Amino acid sequence: MKTVLYSLSACLLLSGIGLAKGPAYATPEEASQNEPGFAIQGEYAGKGVGVQVIDLSEGKFQVVKHKGGLPGAGWDKSDKEITEGDADAVKAATESLKKVERKSETIGVKAPEGAVVLFDGTEETLKAHWKDGAKMTEDGLLMEGVTSKDTFGSFHLHMEFRLPYMAHDRGQARGNSGCYLQGRYECQLLDSFGLEGLDNECGGIYKAARPSVNMAFPPLTWQTYDIDFTAPEFDGDGKKTKNARATVRHNGVVIHDDIELPAGTPGGVGGESPEPGPLFLQNHGDPVRYRNIWVVRK
Repeated sequence: MKTVLYSLSACLLLSGIGLAKGPAYATPEEASQNEPGFAIQGEYAGKGVGVQVIDLSEGKFQVVKHKGGLPGAGWDKSDKEITEGDADAVKAATESLKKVERKSETIGVKAPEGAVVLFDGTEETLKAHWKDGAKMTEDGLLMEGVTSKDTFGSFHLHMEFRLPYMAHDRGQARGNSGCYLQGRYECQLLDSFGLEGLDNECGGIYKAARPSVNMAFPPLTWQTYDIDFTAPEFDGDGKKTKNARATVRHNGVVIHDDIELPAGTPGGVGGESPEPGPLFLQNHGDPVRYRNIWVVRK
């Protein structure tokens, strides 16, 4: 099994440029029935070490070893060690470790009094708060590609999301969506489990800031964003005088701490403006699912 450190070549390996889309599984049941690697992929932890195993399909895996523990749970942020191999190689690399299934500390947090409950798994919230075309699954999950009817200035957002299992794809082709604050500023949604943590990966503010740590959990694990957003300010002539700002917690860990958002993100539903804007959950053709979405206006 060959060992390398993170490098440009490793990033390009997972960039997905030019690769055709493979199957996408929206539920753990579908993935376990169709992908043998699903039972192997995940997080493993032991004393002073954390390992993330990524399914690359067709019996191949990538193993990312972190000194100190898993990201957000002890990793000392030193260089990661990457290895590739088959299931036997993964077993050898993790035999002294325990497989763990982490859970965000904010999973299931209920909306406080006065919050706007944008989605709670019911048809009532779907119809009341989302524009025409919004859909939900039979088991009460919001589907990608939706824009809220409600608009917001400064706010606190809680949302829970589940990215699909797409082991045959790489990079931007793997579980892609986006959470657009005010419909203008994108906090990326992507299956970037085990990757470097760039501004176009999960938790990144697209083209503005990479997360301080890649807190992505394995695909088909429920994850959380808790975002404090401060709207930009404009003078009487409509000229911007202060940039928007945001603090982002991904799976309970602060990955952006009151950072400036210098400009809007391409692909949103409107440019920067003094007017409030909606929550937009982007559609890139991948079955991303959402639940428990609420906003508290500031």
